[in-house]
Amino acid sequence: MRHVIIGNGPAGVVAAETLRSADAQADITLIGDEPEPPYSRMAIPYLLMGRIGEAGTYLRKEAGHFERLKIRMLRGRVEAIDSGRHEVCLADGSTLPFDRLLVATGSQPQQPAIPGIGSAGVLACWTLADARAIAARVAAGARVLQMGAGFIGCIIMEALAERGARLTVVEMGNRMVPRMLDEVAGDLIRRWCLGKGVEVLAGRRVEAIEPSAQALLVRLDNGRTLPVDTLINATGVRPNVAFLAGSGIAVDTGVLVDETMQTSVAGIYAAGDVAEAVEFGSGRRVVNAIQPDAVEQARTAALNMAGQKASLPGTFVFNVLDTLGLVSASFGQWESGPGCETAQLLDATEYRYLRLVFADDRLVGANSIGHTEHIGVLRGLIQGRVRLGEWKARLLANPLLLSEAYLARGLAAAR
Repeated sequence: MRHVIIGNGPAGVVAAETLRSADAQADITLIGDEPEPPYSRMAIPYLLMGRIGEAGTYLRKEAGHFERLKIRMLRGRVEAIDSGRHEVCLADGSTLPFDRLLVATGSQPQQPAIPGIGSAGVLACWTLADARAIAARVAAGARVLQMGAGFIGCIIMEALAERGARLTVVEMGNRMVPRMLDEVAGDLIRRWCLGKGVEVLAGRRVEAIEPSAQALLVRLDNGRTLPVDTLINATGVRPNVAFLAGSGIAVDTGVLVDETMQTSVAGIYAAGDVAEAVEFGSGRRVVNAIQPDAVEQARTAALNMAGQKASLPGTFVFNVLDTLGLVSASFGQWESGPGCETAQLLDATEYRYLRLVFADDRLVGANSIGHTEHIGVLRGLIQGRVRLGEWKARLLANPLLLSEAYLARGLAAAR
């Protein structure tokens, strides 16, 4: 059996290893388009902070790991998939046949349509090459403007702040991390960042970037112009799906997959940031770009590619974020919806916030800041679809009774 995996990030690597465990004789090829060994993009901020070297970003640290598993590593860029001929077409003109194929091509940074976006000194923070460029330009005292304060943007922001940059963050949404946290939580993080010396401009956008002899002149939509040494584009990412045109593989925002991670074409699977799966609880389709989910999707896809039955009940949306020392989290249907009830607890002075969302007698979503002791319990109650019974009323009155509710209802349901 010939297995080809496009993409050598966390999903691709785990899929290749799972395939080898399931089939000692299979032919496995793992394709990546960067010169470095497989690495984790989520480790790049720690590289910029100086906490690890480049080797610390590598997904597998032991030399010869893939060779020992007889996983063929191929450097190249896939330009097309011929589903009918079961071939992958590479940029150098060569083709690679497959019996089973996994698309694990991840995401790429979005490029906003802003005049001057291609100027020298405008950088993304997505690859090791990007990290090297940032390290060369951003030292203590450097004037840096970052576009975007989403989940990834906040992680990048922390790395830039730790390097000693004089940092301004521009977020077009009305709060920080708008796709993860509600207005109360987003505003708490903004105030926390201001207290740490980071200027945060929410509800603003960059309109133009003009290079000058001494700086990049960044004009905002309110007319303000900021001279900066470096601009970091952290406005979000999008799935790498353009090369799938004409393949017959159904694509919306990402590659549409079923509970086995199979696409609309039999024998072709997708996993990770490129996959669009049904969301646990709500039933809507989402691209859930978090590494734990990517790994689970990859294992599921690989087992099915190897002929074993495996499925995922749905992707579970959750995020935990450390922003300059303030830990926030979101779970499930945190935005609430028709028929939902909410409970809220706020201590703005201590930067502590907890908001619970209920549908019937189940907890279906939550936002939290500063309540790290409840993160595991929140996930257990929501992902376990635990019926709370009389504990729902108690939690509406006092959201801090989460552990007691889990002990009373969650553990009982698990027996």
